[in-house]
Amino acid sequence: MFQTRLTELLGIKCPIIQGGMQWVSRAELVAAVSNAGGLGILTAATFDSKEELRQEIRKTRSLTDKPFGLNITFMTAKPEKINEDIDTIIEEGIPVVETAGRSPEAHLKQLKEAGVKVIHKAATVRHAISAERYGADAVTIVGIECGGHPSMDEVTSMILIPATVDALNIPVIAGGGICDARGFVAALSLGADGVLLGTRFMMTQECLIHPKIKEWLLAAQENDTMLIGQGTPRTRRVMRNPTAEKTADLERAEAPMEELLPLIKGQRTLKAFEEGDTDAGIIPCGQVIGRIHDTPSVKEVIDGIVKGAQDIIERLHPLIEA
Repeated sequence: MFQTRLTELLGIKCPIIQGGMQWVSRAELVAAVSNAGGLGILTAATFDSKEELRQEIRKTRSLTDKPFGLNITFMTAKPEKINEDIDTIIEEGIPVVETAGRSPEAHLKQLKEAGVKVIHKAATVRHAISAERYGADAVTIVGIECGGHPSMDEVTSMILIPATVDALNIPVIAGGGICDARGFVAALSLGADGVLLGTRFMMTQECLIHPKIKEWLLAAQENDTMLIGQGTPRTRRVMRNPTAEKTADLERAEAPMEELLPLIKGQRTLKAFEEGDTDAGIIPCGQVIGRIHDTPSVKEVIDGIVKGAQDIIERLHPLIEA
């Protein structure tokens, strides 16, 4: 196994984290990641009420006795929802929180006093530096390749990972464009203490999205994703479908938000995931989908990364001796 500052910090077996994905990161997937030695992360934004979130936390706990975390995205959540989510995290004894979207500064004191480890997800070096200064325990840095919310600066993971490692003293987790042992070893070689996988874990047996969505994604190439919201803090990498194309067209025409909202609202994405309608809504997805050609179990993904990484290192070692 690979032991890093991240495994020590979080009390996990291998430095692989499943990123928080709205509608996707449910108890079955989260528990499977934690049971396989990584860190699974639920997503608070999936649940409308405090009680629904509490029930999903308890369901996850019934499926695993290993650590798991919870994602809070500050960009879209209302202040009262954020406060309720944090209260639930503390009440339920969640050991790790992944924050994203905006600075976690206002909530770090409460979380840290409750003994919660905070990983802040950032898409720029400057935001990673700020997160460390405010007291985050670790930072995830995601490049433009990632599904969901990359930086409007459009910088790749290959550049951002070592730049962030050089700028911080706390552990750095690499995200964006990673799905296998090669990406894992590359991230470690760039100085990261672990990796975050989103799209790869979406394409597993334990992920409950509709089989038709998985079939569609399996046929996708790396150029089948696109960016919407470009040049704004709401930049997102999503699958190219009629809804995403129409959204981009309206954005180029500088349409008002009231015209965009019916297309980008989360309920359309939820409908796609539940009913298998690939055109129903916006489907977040990373460019790495072009390198994913199967839907194994979570354990097979993690075991394959660890074994593959060991094989790569053994293959490279004689090159050093030469």
